[in-house]
This record gives sequence, C-alpha cells and structure tokens, in this order.
Amino acid sequence: MGTPEFPDLGRHCSVQHCKQIDFLPFTCDRCDLSYCLEHRSYIKHQCSKAGNNDVTVVICPLCAKGVRLIPNEDPNISWENHVNTECDPSNYDKVTKKKKCPVRRCKEVLTFSNTIKCKDCSVDHCLKHRFGLDHDCPGPKKPATTSSSFWATSLLNVASSFRENRQVARDGAGLRRSSSGSAGQMEECSQCRVKFSSVTALVEHVKKVHERNSQSRVLTMSIDVCPKCGRGFRDPVSLVEHVEKDHGGTSKA
Repeated sequence: MGTPEFPDLGRHCSVQHCKQIDFLPFTCDRCDLSYCLEHRSYIKHQCSKAGNNDVTVVICPLCAKGVRLIPNEDPNISWENHVNTECDPSNYDKVTKKKKCPVRRCKEVLTFSNTIKCKDCSVDHCLKHRFGLDHDCPGPKKPATTSSSFWATSLLNVASSFRENRQVARDGAGLRRSSSGSAGQMEECSQCRVKFSSVTALVEHVKKVHERNSQSRVLTMSIDVCPKCGRGFRDPVSLVEHVEKDHGGTSKA
C-alpha cells in the first residue's frame, strides 16, 4: 500500500464488505480502526465501543430544533419530552425563512457574501440593488439637533419677538391713556403731549402728524452684521436665513 516515497499513504476501510482504499482515512476514537468517508460514523461501522459517545440528532418538524436521541432509550420517549418541554412552533419561521432583498420583485436570498448595507438608509440589499438609485433610497436620516441649529432656532425666536413688538409699536404708536381712571379723562399724544377728548381724534392726529416720523424711525433701525462674511441685514430673520443657506447654519467666524 502507498508508494515508495510514501509507504504509509492510505488505508483500507475496516468494514469487511467495503475495504475501500482511502488516502485520507478516518480513525474512530473508540475502536481505533480506519474507515472511509461512508463508514466513519459509529452507526455506519457498528462500533461496539461507542457507548454514550454515539450522538444521534433529529430535526423537529414543528420548531426546526435538533432533538438528541439518548442511547439505550426509546426514541419516542425522547421525542415526547421535547414536545412537552422546549418545542416552540414560532421558532420554525425564524430558522427556515431566509432573508431576501427588500426591493420589490427581487427574490435574491441575502447571504454573507452578497449582502450590502446601504450607508444612507442602513437597510441590507443584494449586490444588484446596492446603490441608492436601484432601491429607491429615501436618503440619510435627519441629523440630531446640534449647537448650530439650536443657535438658529434661538435667533429666529428673538427675531419673531422683535417683529411682533415692532408691529405693535407701529399700530399703536403715540397712543397712551392718562393715568387717571375717572370719567371724562383726556387722551394724550406721547409724541407732542397734545391732549384730545376722544381716542378717535388722537388716532387721526397720529396718522396725519407723526406718520412720517414713525416711518423715518423704522428706517434708522440698527443693522445686524453676519459674523462670517460681514454682510448687513436690517431684519434679523433675513440674517438667520442667510446664515442657514450660505454658511451651513453656523455663526462661528
């Protein structure tokens, strides 16, 4: 047996009716005899020294779990113990159902070698649909709130409050009731201190006399300067929109 260069190469199978030459034989760990691929198990070569090392496992058709048959015990008893204790039919789909590509009409089964996770939507796809355009990727998720977005939101709130106060001041400019709460009280203009007997007369006076002054006062408002590019804005809301659009939402110079 073997060759002149390798005299110990190969063994005959120890099963009497086989005697096949196997160049990579299997040695039984109980009887220390050599066997071919077909007769390597305890049952196939009917090993007399197998004892409790002989392990036989059957797959449960209900839960897809392996059930070990105990030596010297009726297999029906082992099966009945499994069904009454650990058999879970809900596990069958988890084990047997294969994960497929989520793209419509794609039946490709996802395995270790053909699965690609999209970096934008974090969903597994097959190699054919790994790009965003191929699986209608919704795009990356919105990032969490950062310091720059917090600054923009705060500035928007201040600008909105400023705009409301300016509108109130424009609508009711010069209107101020006297501190006296008695009947027949006089209405006084806060600009020129002229008194009127009714609110209507005071409103007409403000519109005719102080309207131009209020417009010029609005025009002389302070200008907000962008800390990034130095561009000036009269309205804080316009400054916020400029920062978010042209500077990525950050106010740091």
